[in-house]
Amino acid sequence: MNAMLAILGLSGTELIIVLVAILVLFGAKRIPEFAKGLGKGINEFKKASREVTDSIDNESAAAPKAPPANTTAQSQAKPQTPETKVI
Repeated sequence: MNAMLAILGLSGTELIIVLVAILVLFGAKRIPEFAKGLGKGINEFKKASREVTDSIDNESAAAPKAPPANTTAQSQAKPQTPETKVI
């Protein structure tokens, strides 16, 4: 928790002032409603993220794997030079 506060640049006193301001602005009844809505939103985001990663994993597992290309035949083939015509 201290690392998070250090990232935000808040000291203990500043954090208390912010929390008191939120309590005064929104009241004690509205803060739990906000927290509940925020929790539901986070859960929905995690669920959607999990569904996307699962579908990507399923598609990659279901995709047929191509056989490896024969690189020795390609490297031994002579490069073709364009024919030039002399007029």
